[in-house]
Amino acid sequence: MHLTSTQEVLLYGFGIAAVMGAVVNKTNFCTMGAVSDWVNMGDTGRIRSWVFAIALAIIGVTLLGIFGVVNMSSTASGTASFPPYRTPMFAWPRYLVGGLLFGIGMTLGSGCGNKTMVRIGGGNIKSLLVFLMLAFGAYLMMYTNFMGRVFLPWMEPAFVSLSSHSISDQSLGAMIGGMLGIKSVATVNYVVGGILAVALLGWAFKSVDFRSRFDNILGGGVVGLAVVGAWFVTAGPLGQRWMSDAEFMDQPPIHVGAQSYTFVSPSGDFFHWIGGGFSGSLLSFGMMAAAGVVVGSLVYALVTRQFRVEWFASWKDVVRHAVGGFLMGIGGVLGMGCTIGQGITGFSTLAVGSILAFMSIILGAAITMKVEYYKLVYEGEASFGAALVTALADLRLLPNALRRLEAV
Repeated sequence: MHLTSTQEVLLYGFGIAAVMGAVVNKTNFCTMGAVSDWVNMGDTGRIRSWVFAIALAIIGVTLLGIFGVVNMSSTASGTASFPPYRTPMFAWPRYLVGGLLFGIGMTLGSGCGNKTMVRIGGGNIKSLLVFLMLAFGAYLMMYTNFMGRVFLPWMEPAFVSLSSHSISDQSLGAMIGGMLGIKSVATVNYVVGGILAVALLGWAFKSVDFRSRFDNILGGGVVGLAVVGAWFVTAGPLGQRWMSDAEFMDQPPIHVGAQSYTFVSPSGDFFHWIGGGFSGSLLSFGMMAAAGVVVGSLVYALVTRQFRVEWFASWKDVVRHAVGGFLMGIGGVLGMGCTIGQGITGFSTLAVGSILAFMSIILGAAITMKVEYYKLVYEGEASFGAALVTALADLRLLPNALRRLEAV
């Protein structure tokens, strides 16, 4: 049977994601868990696994660019850049606020978008609710005027147009090249990417917490390589044919263009697909990737007999996960990506906005974990304000003299 270019792209996206889903389930690669280990126990093993994935993704994208294998900015005619990592409009409030909201949401929802898909595959009913709320929040932001009414009016005046400063895009190479008067943005990106990747690899492998656990290396390695693989599929020779074929379609698929894995906007696409009568043209690369993660995780859970149905402990637990999922949907679209979408995929393009979103996600999660910790320890004695100020002092974002609660 002859497959169309669209079918090939979607199947490759599904297959690579399925491998990633199985490995993430096996290794417990979890960005929320990584921040929790670091904040609550001082264990940096899993956060270094995340950084290892970023380093591999940067190396892979850099090599693909050096050998001219991909066109990272290519899209089908009339299709907006998706996802818009290197856009010349530096929408820093979106990265900052969106990242913070996503970090808070993934803590309340017990995991990021990718981990939610993995847990669904493992039998976690709580994560199914998280996904539905995440999808609802993302749909509101993508397919209604919710973002235009609630966020953009007060954010857009602060956006910075880099093109007005003779900077082509927001990649580190373009910004550094623009400041130094270097015209070859690609060359600067290759150099900066190489230096940054080596630095990140050095930091990751410096720790015994990371080196001593093979699952940390396996999980980070597979996730990083999966991101590179998706870039190759959508921006390489097959991706170019996919985009060319879309030009002649009466109803081309959505989001045809260079992209890699992200798990928030595809959730919004899921509701859009349902609303569109399950039309094949509304099946996106990201939706197939999300399905692949669920299936890969499910297969691993069944083969290893680790499939377990997990239910809510209380109605409070239901509300907590529902709010967490909704905040991830809102924050993920606002910040243009999730822990994988911005934290690895976007970071691999050296986009400054992705780096800012990555840091904001970590900050939002860390603050939420600290606040919850102090509220738990002090119970009714600690107000939210006191717990928040103390959390910020613990994270050295406020002077220690301002802390309201004693460290426990």
